[in-house]
Amino acid sequence: MPTEPSSVLGVIPARWGSTRFPGKPLHLIAGRPLVQHVWDRCRECRNLSRLTVATDDERIAAAVEGFGGHVTMTRPDHPSGTDRAAEVAAAFPEASHILNIQGDEPLIDPALIDALASALLADPGLPMITAANPVAAGDPVLDDSNVVKVVLDGHGHALYFSRSRIPHPRNAPADLVCYRHKGIYGFRRDFLFDFVAWPPSLLERTEGLEQLRALENGARIRVVLTDDASPGVDTPDQAAILHDLLSR
Repeated sequence: MPTEPSSVLGVIPARWGSTRFPGKPLHLIAGRPLVQHVWDRCRECRNLSRLTVATDDERIAAAVEGFGGHVTMTRPDHPSGTDRAAEVAAAFPEASHILNIQGDEPLIDPALIDALASALLADPGLPMITAANPVAAGDPVLDDSNVVKVVLDGHGHALYFSRSRIPHPRNAPADLVCYRHKGIYGFRRDFLFDFVAWPPSLLERTEGLEQLRALENGARIRVVLTDDASPGVDTPDQAAILHDLLSR
């Protein structure tokens, strides 16, 4: 663990080559590129010591610098945003913790980001953190494989993440609460480098969820619960919905 004062680096991965939505970070929503909406939200945070956009694309870099943001250029061959965040972390040796903030959530709550950063700093032994919001047991999104679900233990740590409905409601009690995982992650610096050095695990490859690699290697993942159910942008249709919402 670092002996210097702890600090949190916010990393916003942004890549051009999305299969479903090429050029997504620069798609205009209410007159601003998608990545700028995320940047502006993060700038409202009080617990981020530094903030940067991680990209391998010069077009994205130019746009971010154009609106006054900070860019860190990365290699183009990263298999995930976490790998990209780890490369960035190596360029910021003063950062004791790293928050990997999705670049496609223009309505992300700054208070949630601050809560994650605060929880990491408060527990030096905590290797990883993420967030989830409650979903009604009858909500059809629980059967949507594009929506990741999480179940927790009694101490607020993740037991499992899945694209399937979990827990299976064979005998669902009236007070059952289901949770939708939000794709924001925080890491203790040393753990982040360990994480990206491990090979993809069996369950990770099966579900297509990299956070399962941490669980399969015995790491705790704290889950911060939030009422923030803000949608991400995965398709042009979703971008159009958010454009209408933010243009009002």
